Amino acid sequence: MPRFAANLSMMFNEWSFLDRFEAAASAGFTAVEFLFPYEHPPEAIAERLSRYNLTQALFNLPPGDWNAGERGVAAVPGRFAELQAGVETALVYASATGVKRLHLMSGHASRKDADAVGAYRRAVTWTAEKLGSAGIDLLIEPINGRDMPGYFLNDFAFATELIRELSLPNLKLQFDIYHRQILHGDVTVALRAMMPVIGHIQIASIPSRHEPMSEELNDGFVFSELDRLGYDGFVGCEYRPRGRTLDGLGWLHAADAHGGPPSRQGSMS
Repeated sequence: MPRFAANLSMMFNEWSFLDRFEAAASAGFTAVEFLFPYEHPPEAIAERLSRYNLTQALFNLPPGDWNAGERGVAAVPGRFAELQAGVETALVYASATGVKRLHLMSGHASRKDADAVGAYRRAVTWTAEKLGSAGIDLLIEPINGRDMPGYFLNDFAFATELIRELSLPNLKLQFDIYHRQILHGDVTVALRAMMPVIGHIQIASIPSRHEPMSEELNDGFVFSELDRLGYDGFVGCEYRPRGRTLDGLGWLHAADAHGGPPSRQGSMS
């Protein structure tokens, strides 16, 4: 079974952020991810990871003014200098946490706007090359317009074509199964076709974004398919628990019954 990473931005919200590391470890996870670490000192996060023997699987590069509704600046013309400064900030946290993959949000823009497309290509290229010198993969993730209206990167074909065209060795696809199903469906065929460029996978039920192994998709089949395809990366549990996080972790036992012991193991890779 896949190596599951608890998403601490969505799971374990019954605890304060820095206390979620202990909660995740106590629940059996040995890898975590989250949206952003920047409200906390990098040393504080690194200490929690070390204390509870957790691997940092992923976090996002700075997104601009999140509270004002910004969801990244990569495709926003005129924000390149801000993006560069954000990458430098993220690298400080990457050094402290040992993370090996960072996600760049595109922001709100139209893919029909040539300036936005040019800004995005420039941002992705520069960021990938900058992170590559630190041994870190850059991930780009298509996000559906129902959850994030107006988001620039809202198409898996565009994302994979860009990755293949730029041909940067550390530029990878963040394949969120929830977003894929809403945007295009055909999850399994897409996983098979896109596996060579996939650097991280995330899961949640569709359409409610709750615990896996429920609702629209047969997640057990998807997990078995990831094994068959030889995927050895992390699967981020980016879902909103229906109730208390611990009460909803039975889906891991359901995954176990379907295809072997579910792995919550993490390793630095």
